[in-house]
Amino acid sequence: MRLTRPPGEYWKVAHRGASALAPENSLAALEAALGARVDVVELDVVAVGDELRLAHSLEQLRPDSPTLGEALALFAARAPAATWLVLDVKTPGVEPALVAALGADDLLARTLVTSFHAGILRAVKRLEPEVAVGLSYPNDSLGLNRLRPLSPLVNPGLALLRQALPLRVGRMLARAGADAAMLQHRLVSPKVVARCHAAGAAVFAWTVESDDDLRRVLAAGADGAIADDPNLFDD
Repeated sequence: MRLTRPPGEYWKVAHRGASALAPENSLAALEAALGARVDVVELDVVAVGDELRLAHSLEQLRPDSPTLGEALALFAARAPAATWLVLDVKTPGVEPALVAALGADDLLARTLVTSFHAGILRAVKRLEPEVAVGLSYPNDSLGLNRLRPLSPLVNPGLALLRQALPLRVGRMLARAGADAAMLQHRLVSPKVVARCHAAGAAVFAWTVESDDDLRRVLAAGADGAIADDPNLFDD
């Protein structure tokens, strides 16, 4: 599958399931995303001992957080054949178990494995070269971009990253062997999209929260937009 999209088209990606409609990274959120008929469903994966579970971090793990196997079984049974899955992997070392789980549900060809950690992506590619991988940037594990009181500090930092990123992104993608750049939406510019496309990588913007955000990243040429609320994608 070609991850880059022609002008006027883009991948509609539901973030952490459809986390505006149900608890994030839950089976209910996955079902809500599928019900909204998005093109792609994104879920977060962490390791808990020898088990892979859905959660953005170990701190956000809930007693009812599903296993990756439960989520993959539901996706395989319910998702249309053209719908893709993004698995954002938080824990290094889980790559063999992850690839085995995807293979067991015949989802290797329709999954994009993403991570802030380039080593995870390289390991996945070594195990299964045909699996698409995406490098997430920047690493905001604490979710600082969502904390409004800190916006006076976060926004200048993002402005500096936005200015430097076109000069760096090609090397970053090559080092990770990435097929896609998963970028914080304020870093998406026409110049950085052009550099990513020149490197053969698609661009996905996270996490888009408003119509203005969506219009801006699409005008810059992004191939996909990731949102908590899939209703944002309504025409």
